[in-house]
Amino acid sequence: MQPALALEVQPAIALLEKTPLVLETLLHAAPAEVLEWKPSAERWSIREVVAHLVDLETLFVERVRRILREEAPQLPGFTPGGSLGGPFRDAIDRLVRFAVLRGELVGLVKDAPASAAARTGIHEELGRITLAQTLNELANHDLGHLRQIAELYRARAFYPNAGPFQRYSNPQP
Repeated sequence: MQPALALEVQPAIALLEKTPLVLETLLHAAPAEVLEWKPSAERWSIREVVAHLVDLETLFVERVRRILREEAPQLPGFTPGGSLGGPFRDAIDRLVRFAVLRGELVGLVKDAPASAAARTGIHEELGRITLAQTLNELANHDLGHLRQIAELYRARAFYPNAGPFQRYSNPQP
């Protein structure tokens, strides 16, 4: 693999590997009421965010698998409003499913040769994409939703009980 690709992919893989543990650490002891709370009807709860992560991870595992095994495979875009995590009942069930899927994705990438970062697929909306770009986008996506989950958690669980300290923060869930 070219050195520039190695630099592009390794931080993404490291983050992707850690995201399930970060989510588990953050959410394991969270009350169900916090996990289900929605700041407004059109916004997601933490449970729904985790469900979305399951939906997207399912798609990305398949994309990565196909990029590694096929020559420039046709790759579908993401259709919002999918199953929101499948039949799992709560956020923790969904988090377990996400961790399994993420472990599968990281295993695929770690077992791949160094040259795999330059392999490509043809995304139905974006055109030609590399494995390196795919992994960096997924890491970017993880960080966006980790931030979203943290804002939901702090806005519901802690900010209301901060008393006069509320003046120092302004959660934006």
